[in-house]
Amino acid sequence: MRYASITDRLANLGAEKWAVHTEARHRKDMGLPIIELTIGEPDVPPDESLLAEATRAMHAGRYRYSNGRGEPSVVDALVRKYRTRRSDVTADNVLCFPGTQTALFAAMLGLVEAGDAVLVGDPYYATYEGVIAATGAQRITVPLRPENGFHMKAADLEAAITPQCRVLLLNTPHNPTGAVLSAAEISKIGAICRKHDLWIVCDEVYEQLVFDGVFASPFDDPELAERTIVVSSISKSHAAPGFRSGWAIGPAEFCTRLLSVSETMLFGGQPFIADMTAYALDNRIPTAAHMRDTYRRRAQRFAAALEPVPGLSPLPPEAGMFIVVNVSGTGMNGEAFAWRLLREEGVAVMPGSSFGEGAENFIRLSLTVPDDHIDEACRRIASLATRSTLPQERRA
Repeated sequence: MRYASITDRLANLGAEKWAVHTEARHRKDMGLPIIELTIGEPDVPPDESLLAEATRAMHAGRYRYSNGRGEPSVVDALVRKYRTRRSDVTADNVLCFPGTQTALFAAMLGLVEAGDAVLVGDPYYATYEGVIAATGAQRITVPLRPENGFHMKAADLEAAITPQCRVLLLNTPHNPTGAVLSAAEISKIGAICRKHDLWIVCDEVYEQLVFDGVFASPFDDPELAERTIVVSSISKSHAAPGFRSGWAIGPAEFCTRLLSVSETMLFGGQPFIADMTAYALDNRIPTAAHMRDTYRRRAQRFAAALEPVPGLSPLPPEAGMFIVVNVSGTGMNGEAFAWRLLREEGVAVMPGSSFGEGAENFIRLSLTVPDDHIDEACRRIASLATRSTLPQERRA
């Protein structure tokens, strides 16, 4: 039987990137004592007020069909949210989706196709490769260098651009590294995008988890307004990943054109989840502040424990719920280290290769576990690194 070419383009770009995580879950199901540091799932529940609002809405009959753009309750709440950043935002600039992933997929589908190219920083979030490949467009990577704190540099971006490039897929705060671009850095990147007439699709799902400093976005720069699309959700900010509630905010013409794509895919979400999302956006919910403080402290705990270990170099994040560790000093890349760590020590981490060639020598550790798990995980990581790291003179 014949299949569409998209199935070939996406082969091995789905669950395969989470092979270590999947194997870890299998071992846990078998009763083995696995410490899981793989996925970014908040370890706190959504605020009780959100659950109460979703329940209220369901009992009020808010479970019928919706519309393609989004329920008025959440569209209006998103307008209020983004008007604090740019005063010209209206409902025409809003599209609702079930999560950031769907918003990103739809946006890419509406902007590029075969023969086009999309620029993306490397390392990049694991699903970006598939999202780009699904459209038929070419993925062109921009190196995010550890010596620059994994911050994208305008010179590296310009060096990567080809005549086929149509979109820059930006992610700040960044997953997996936790890098946060400054307004000055974004301005320089934006100047390159204007020069080459590129769209900017900016994944801002970790906006509220910046540890220090100020969050910045190309969406907030009036000179970039006509070419910037933001995708985000309440998954991280409100510890509600399973509710699948996200959005895209962009120019009115983009939203009008993409609406038919969205309606063909989804034709609306769940009204009771929309009402819960509107409540989350309109009220002061302490979840993000709590997670921000907790993850900052846990990142410091990981770094302090692993920094003295021969062969390991942790790079503390500036935001988010992960920390990356360079393991090349052990003589292994991230893939080999992650599999040995699971099999020999019962600790599951993400190999950096799941996030592109630029993270090949790294592992990514989730900050969403309690302190005693962190301490035990660090002990086991150190055990593997210590017995694997050769003295410098023997490595020559």
